[in-house]
Amino acid sequence: MHSARPPLFSAGSLMRIPFAAVYSLMVFLLVVSGCLTISPAQTGTPGLVMAPTLLKTGLPEVQRSDGARQARITVGGSLQNPAWSPDNRSLLFTGFREGYNLGSADLFVFDTASDNLRVLVSDGSENVNLPGSSWNPFVRKIVFSSSRPPHDEIYLIYDDGSPGDEVRITGRTGRVAYEPSLSPDGQWIVFESHIVDVEENGIIVKYRVDGTVPYQDLTSPAEDCRQPNWSPSGDKILYQKFSARQWDIWTMNIDGTDHKQVTGGLGDKTDASTSPDGRWIVYSSDENGLEYANLFIIPLSGGNPLRLTQHAGYDGAPSWSPDGKRIAFESCSGDAEGSPDTTLWIIDVPALPK
Repeated sequence: MHSARPPLFSAGSLMRIPFAAVYSLMVFLLVVSGCLTISPAQTGTPGLVMAPTLLKTGLPEVQRSDGARQARITVGGSLQNPAWSPDNRSLLFTGFREGYNLGSADLFVFDTASDNLRVLVSDGSENVNLPGSSWNPFVRKIVFSSSRPPHDEIYLIYDDGSPGDEVRITGRTGRVAYEPSLSPDGQWIVFESHIVDVEENGIIVKYRVDGTVPYQDLTSPAEDCRQPNWSPSGDKILYQKFSARQWDIWTMNIDGTDHKQVTGGLGDKTDASTSPDGRWIVYSSDENGLEYANLFIIPLSGGNPLRLTQHAGYDGAPSWSPDGKRIAFESCSGDAEGSPDTTLWIIDVPALPK
């Protein structure tokens, strides 16, 4: 509980998810019993995962030939979408229980220095964060989407919260909300929106988290635009757009003006996030004829991309650390689709041109 600080919002109409008390009891019993792994077993409460609040991991150090180091996380399933904490120490990530984008998904926080692991959100639905600016340093909140009925919406939780502390902030009939990103001041979100049960024609939507400003469409419903990510400076939004039979990275102003294409050439470019100084973009791509996507860095204004990872399998969903020194990402040995066990990795950022 967080009695010493104000609630996430003062508006009484916002929904609070009533799992905290039951979850805390389950966690206590599991920890006392000595269980040291995340269990897929369900408790008597439907959809609630029985898992320890804090878990010490114990994998050996693993480093690839390109210098990437594996995060020593022992949770099973598919680990995806790492996002850095404001102090550069921890990683927020999504854990799909049954494989890549399959089954229920929980949110975890992993301390890269101590290897401690904490469950943040877990209720049996698909709870998914976006790499990049989903952990806000100003308001100390984390934004994510959840598939709880009636359909996917956006939620917020304090970064030291526990399952049940999350608060829903969007709610529209007939429209789903995915993959949100917070503005640097923590007052706005952008997210990907679709008509319920329609996977095409994603629209980037902007919304004030206190609900005082109506939803604003920033892209056209005639296009297919996804995965918006707010730049650290707050003046640009990155997103990916499907055109000419491939995905490319674009930027726009936060009011939806001045849309500019950043990447070009053959191949899909996805999952973009910005460097802390706002000068560079890291993204995942199978350009240059790669069988599986790897990571690339390109100036925000466009230009020649620099290949960051050299992996025979898939690398994706990169996120830049706030100090600019490291990039975290998800990886697997082959194609991500169908993979049961994508893992998280960290690579140092090379010296970039001034």
